[in-house]
Amino acid sequence: MSYQLGLISLGTLVLGQIVSSIEVPDEQVVYKKVGEVNLHLDIFKPKGHQADDTCPCIVFFFGGGWTGGTPSQFYPHAQYLASRGMVAISVEYRVSSRHGTLPYQCVEDGKSSIRWIRQHASTLGVDPDRIAAGGGSAGAQVAAATATTITFDEPSEDLEVSVKPNALVLFNPVFDNGPDGFGYERVKDRWQEFSPLHNITAGICPTIVFLGAEDTLIPVSTAQEYKNQMAKVGGQCYLWIYEGQPHGFFNYQDGNNPYYNATVFECDKFLVSLGYLAGAPTIQNKQVKATLSQ
Repeated sequence: MSYQLGLISLGTLVLGQIVSSIEVPDEQVVYKKVGEVNLHLDIFKPKGHQADDTCPCIVFFFGGGWTGGTPSQFYPHAQYLASRGMVAISVEYRVSSRHGTLPYQCVEDGKSSIRWIRQHASTLGVDPDRIAAGGGSAGAQVAAATATTITFDEPSEDLEVSVKPNALVLFNPVFDNGPDGFGYERVKDRWQEFSPLHNITAGICPTIVFLGAEDTLIPVSTAQEYKNQMAKVGGQCYLWIYEGQPHGFFNYQDGNNPYYNATVFECDKFLVSLGYLAGAPTIQNKQVKATLSQ
């Protein structure tokens, strides 16, 4: 089943189930210890989920410029997708404000989290071959880097276990870390290894991208170039551009943000097309206009 293409996404009323209140995760587990720091996964599960199930999984990485942010940013997304039948996980990873780390360690932790989930798939009730990674801004860079970069693995881990996700769901992602991109001054010694845009190779997983047309941090041209580079190696990239919207437009906010609804709706459809979800989305766009880049 292919993801349905369209040029305009116009709003309708919200139908069916929506995230009406944000709940705490169903489970929290430690996936990595660095010195005295325990890094955890905040896990949302489908109703009636059992440890011996083989559900698709999505892993979210919060935004914050590799400096701040918390896993709670993606609790609404995780809660909704769990209601649709996925195991949805929001990941804690190290950031400079709390752990004194560089962006490289953010990617290391992102890779560690996916590796840990694959290693424990049989007890998490997860299908190790249907793991999507998502995130916002620098967190989306972490997600994209798990799919593209070949360094920044934790050497003490079992490197035979793949960290590559099977799909990507990216919200205003930091794709370009080169001299003209975001964060170059912090990664300039290793930017060519670190920048997802510069590490796209054949076999990259299907990807959907959500970006505001007025994002001053991530130009539309950068996302379009990422899409073009994916096409050159035979990859699928669906790029949604939201008219008039700035960086961070997609967040849940107070629960009344129509762009949260609109992007989650398209995320849902994308995951249905991959066989990760079934049936129609239970959330729909409302009063939002977006263009699917061709």
